[in-house]
Amino acid sequence: MKKEVKLSSSLSIPRILIGLWQIADMERDEQKLDLPQTASYMDDYIAAGFSTFDMADHYGSSEIIAGLCKNNHPTHEGIHLFTKWVPKPGKIDKKQVRDAIEKALNRMQQKQLDLIQFHAWLYADPSWLDALFFLKELKEEGLIKNIGVTNFDAHHLRIALASGIPIVSNQISHSVVDRRALGAMREVCDLYNVKIFAYGTLLGGFLSDRWIGVEEPKLEALKTWSQMKYVRFIQAAGGWSLFQELLSTMDFIAQKKNTTISNIASRYVLENQHIASVIIGARLGESSHIDAHKELLNITFDSEDVKMLEAVIGKLNPIPGNCGDEYRQPPFLTASGDLSHHLETFPSVYPIVKQSENRTQVYSGTVWESFAGYSRAVKINDRISVSGTTATHQNECIGGNDAAAQTHFVIDKIEAAITSLGGSLKDIVRTRIYVNDINDWEVVAQAHGQRFKGIDPVNTLVEAKLVGRGYKVEIEAEAVVT
Repeated sequence: MKKEVKLSSSLSIPRILIGLWQIADMERDEQKLDLPQTASYMDDYIAAGFSTFDMADHYGSSEIIAGLCKNNHPTHEGIHLFTKWVPKPGKIDKKQVRDAIEKALNRMQQKQLDLIQFHAWLYADPSWLDALFFLKELKEEGLIKNIGVTNFDAHHLRIALASGIPIVSNQISHSVVDRRALGAMREVCDLYNVKIFAYGTLLGGFLSDRWIGVEEPKLEALKTWSQMKYVRFIQAAGGWSLFQELLSTMDFIAQKKNTTISNIASRYVLENQHIASVIIGARLGESSHIDAHKELLNITFDSEDVKMLEAVIGKLNPIPGNCGDEYRQPPFLTASGDLSHHLETFPSVYPIVKQSENRTQVYSGTVWESFAGYSRAVKINDRISVSGTTATHQNECIGGNDAAAQTHFVIDKIEAAITSLGGSLKDIVRTRIYVNDINDWEVVAQAHGQRFKGIDPVNTLVEAKLVGRGYKVEIEAEAVVT
C-alpha cells in the first residue's frame, strides 16, 4: 500500500493522520497541560513518518500545542496541521470568517493554514454556503492553502463543489460498523475528485481485544467522550451481542495476520478507494502505538478475509441517515445523545411576517420576490404553500450545471420556508417539479426521491421553459402541519 496520497497539487499526506481531539478530554474539568511538554510528545510521531495532525477550534489547546511542535521542529516544512472551524448556527458574514481563520493562525503561529475544514449544522440555512464562499476568497488571498469540510453528506458536498468551491476533502465517520461512506458519497467523490478522511475507525477504542467477552459497559461508567459517543453507534448497529460476534471475527483475522483488532479495523477502512487517510487519536504523553501504526499499512487481506468480514458486517443494522446526520437529526449519536453540549438552539432561517390571525408568510430575500410581489411561502391555518423555488441564493444560481445539486439546494430552501413556519419536510403532501430540459428529469427525480424517501408526497414532473439563465429545475410544494 502507498504510504502517502496526493490530496491536492500542493499537498501530499500520510495514510494515517494523528488526531488531537483527546486533548479536549485531557483538559476536562479544568485540568492544565504543560503545553510545550505536550507538544514535544508529537516528535516521536513525526520521526516515524506520521507528520500530519488533525485538530479543531474546539479541541481544547490542540491548535496551540500543534503550532508549538511545528515551529520548534527542525523539519517543520514537512509537518502539516489540519484544523476545523465549527461556527454556531445563524448568519455568517465575511468578518466572522476572517476572524475565525486569523484566530487559528494566531493560535498555531502560522502564516497560512494547510487545510481548514468547515462544519455546517443546518443545511436549510444557506449561511453554510456563504461561509464556504468567504473561505474561497481567503484561499485566493493566501491565508488558506486548502479547503475541506467535515461531516458533510453527499448531497451538500455536491452542492458546494458544483457551485465552484474548491473542496479537496470531507472528514466523516467511517468504520466496519458505520458504512454510510459507501453509499452516495462514492459517486460525488468520483465526480469531483474529493478524498475522505475517516475518523471513528476504532469506535473510540471499542474495536480492540480488550472488549472481547466483556459485558456491555454502562454509559455512566465510560471514561471518555469518544466511548460515550461510539457505544451509541454499537447500539444502533444491533447491540453488544452482535458487536461481540464482529470482534471475534476480527480477532481471528488479527491473529492470522499477527496483528491487532485495531489495526484490522483501520486497515479495512482503507480498502475504500476514496479514503485518503484514517485518523487515529493520540493521548499525547499517555500512550502512542507508533509501532502498531507502522504495522497497519503492511497488512493485506485475501479473499477469505474479506468474505469473513463482510459476512459478519452484513448482519449489522445500517447506521441511520446520511454521513454526518448524527449531528443534525435524531437519533443523535453523540456523547450526550443530543446536541446539548454543542448547541443551545437553532435560529429560524427566515423571519415570520404575520399578516392576520390565520395567515403568516416568509421571504427568502431573492430579488424576484420583491420584483414580482410574492413570498416564499404562506401559511393559512395548518396549510403551507411554497412558491415555485429555484436554486437562487442572493443573486447567484447555486449548483452550476449539476441538476442534482440544484435540486438538493431547492429542497433545502423549501425546507427552510416550511420549518420557519412551524412544519417540516415530513409535512409535505404535494410537490410539483418543472425541469428546463427533459433530459435532466431522471437525476432530478432521483434527488427528489433521496430527500423524500419515506415521506412520498403526491408529485408531478413536467418539462417547462424556466425564467432565468442557468436554472435547471423549479419546485413548488404544499404541506399540512399535523
